[in-house]
Amino acid sequence: MTARLTSAMLVSALVRRADGAGGSAMVLARGDATSGAILLLLLERGADPRFVERGVGPDGVAALLPSGPRVLADEAEASAYWRRRRERDSDLWVVELDIAGAERFAAETMNLC
Repeated sequence: MTARLTSAMLVSALVRRADGAGGSAMVLARGDATSGAILLLLLERGADPRFVERGVGPDGVAALLPSGPRVLADEAEASAYWRRRRERDSDLWVVELDIAGAERFAAETMNLC
């Protein structure tokens, strides 16, 4: 059995690393500190919003998987999506990450690549 970092530790590392790299990361909702799922709202310079979440890929390895609507009309639609998810799963972490290459950055930080 391999040791896993807690969700709280992964989110904390993501926030600190984004800040250090000149980007921004903001926790929109805190989930279960030990094993809550992590939903990321990815942006690049405040544009091109999309959701991914930490999960298990088709090859059985941890990965960032696309989540939510493929096209988001505006910030209100993005907010409505993650709030609906939180209604069904109060253990869910929601993090907004705004940095160049956001998906790659998140995967590297969470050791998913």
